[in-house]
Amino acid sequence: MSVLMNFAIFPTDLGESKSKEVAQVIEMIKNSGVAYKLNAMGTTIETETMQEALKILNDSYEILNQKHSRIYSTVTFDIRKNHHNRLEGKVESIEKIIGKVNT
Repeated sequence: MSVLMNFAIFPTDLGESKSKEVAQVIEMIKNSGVAYKLNAMGTTIETETMQEALKILNDSYEILNQKHSRIYSTVTFDIRKNHHNRLEGKVESIEKIIGKVNT
């Protein structure tokens, strides 16, 4: 199974920049061993199970919850049985049609 989870999570009880806080979340994802891609508006991860994806989401929340009183998040899922490596494969499918894209 392939669970793609795209999400953004950050504290809202700070000033304009959230880079340091988001970097803590990304470091946890990086160290978790799951496949991920960071983009300007969020992060997409790919796991084998929904439980793994939800653990990443919960761990992200716990990192921020230690120091912040308000946290904002958006989350979307694309879950597909009998498929793998969709984090790369979905982009490759588009590139077969239109050529190389920015990632």
